[in-house]
Amino acid sequence: MEILYNIIVLLQAAYLGNSFKILVVFPMPSPSHFILGNSLARGLVEAGHDVTMVSSFEDKNPPRNGKYTSVKLEGMKDILKSADENVDSFDLADMNPFNFISVMDFMGNVITNTTLTNANFKKLINSDQKFDVVMIEQFKNDALRVLACHYQAPLVIISTMEANSWVNSLVGNPSPPSYIPDVFLGYTRNMNIWQRSVNSLMYIKKEISHRLFFTPVQNELARKHFPKCVDENGPIADVSLLLLNSHESINDPVPYVPNMVNIGGYHVNPPKRLPKDLQEYCDSAEHGVIYFSMGSNLKTSNIPQDIQRAILNTLRKLKQKVLWKWDEDHVPDKPENVKMEKWFPQQDILAHPNVRLFITHGGLLSTTETIYHGVPILAIPIYGDQKMNAAKAVAAEYGLSLSINEISEEKLSNNINELLNDPKYRDNAKRRSAIMHDRKVKPMDLATYWIEFVVRHKGAPHLSVAALDLTWYQYFLVDIVLLVGAVVASLMLASYFILKKIVLFKGK
Repeated sequence: MEILYNIIVLLQAAYLGNSFKILVVFPMPSPSHFILGNSLARGLVEAGHDVTMVSSFEDKNPPRNGKYTSVKLEGMKDILKSADENVDSFDLADMNPFNFISVMDFMGNVITNTTLTNANFKKLINSDQKFDVVMIEQFKNDALRVLACHYQAPLVIISTMEANSWVNSLVGNPSPPSYIPDVFLGYTRNMNIWQRSVNSLMYIKKEISHRLFFTPVQNELARKHFPKCVDENGPIADVSLLLLNSHESINDPVPYVPNMVNIGGYHVNPPKRLPKDLQEYCDSAEHGVIYFSMGSNLKTSNIPQDIQRAILNTLRKLKQKVLWKWDEDHVPDKPENVKMEKWFPQQDILAHPNVRLFITHGGLLSTTETIYHGVPILAIPIYGDQKMNAAKAVAAEYGLSLSINEISEEKLSNNINELLNDPKYRDNAKRRSAIMHDRKVKPMDLATYWIEFVVRHKGAPHLSVAALDLTWYQYFLVDIVLLVGAVVASLMLASYFILKKIVLFKGK
């Protein structure tokens, strides 16, 4: 059977064209990031390519045809574990979003340095391996772009979210703060004057922090390990393609330059039948099932005790069955209608017809999966882009949002009952699902096509816009404004002296 599988893969590769050697680097020590990176790597293997995956995790069931190589960044997960021990993630719910910039910059520098000094990574770099294309997750790790120069290969950037300030400048994409909210702010595109002011300040602070504090550290890290691939502007690497984990069914429409491509939903797999116990549990739910998960990074047992009691008391009064992803073995006073496990096959659960509501932290993967299956949400956002995802769900009327520190039995019950009893939320979720499914090409096939395209066309420089050749003052027309100002000032000054001469002459 395995021989037949390998023959099929080889025939597929021959049909699709040349098989390329591809390096995929996803260093972020987060399970959700690994899911995105590994899904992309596996999809490329299925398309017939030879993929080397650099990550903090390993695929427990890698492709069997020998076209997938894992380079594990040993010890990287300890960074996330240490952060969890020192910081209660639920405390971040009240953090000022402006302060979150510094946190992300610090974390990015630590992860980048840890990646570049990792023994397995250095072994890969020092080997004689060659790659046809280098693909890097862009998540506060700018120094890693030197890999494209090191391997003399086209560079593909993957954004694990929609277009944002971290990636727009790499391809010269416009991002007006007048209607495109920053990912750290819980705003939608319909911002009032106060929100637009805050959004503009966020853009400015991010740009200042990036240029003055973050970029110098990243450039120094790149120069230390790859001195020949760094000049006065930083890593010598032109971005050939930017793949975005976004889609019109989830994200607001924004400008894109030609080498930006939406592939949101590429990690979602066709639903499978649930394990026997879960299948029976969901099938027998006369009044439906509520699925409750706060993602892979948040520990639900760290939710403050008074809020835990409010949640448990609320769930106890529901006639629906509840599946709650919980990270500990025992929960005191657990309601009879609640089933708790450390892990659930989330995509397959959301696909079950009896699932009526998803209580979620509002992470982008969970949001994508719930839209894919057309299930309304109650978002309890904590940090990062979760508040913005929750705000979009509320604006599109396929969900409601509730701050974790505002949770009480009354508020939680009111939100859940409204979502269960008002059909507009499920109707809007189904409408969004129809948009996500209505595609000419599957997102993974689209990603594969464009990756192969930039390799075939030597980096596809014809897709790059001229904005990349301009300095910041040229891009924002500062030189033109100064020139016009100088001309106007000169004319006014000349007019003043001429009029003064005329007045003096007439006076005499």
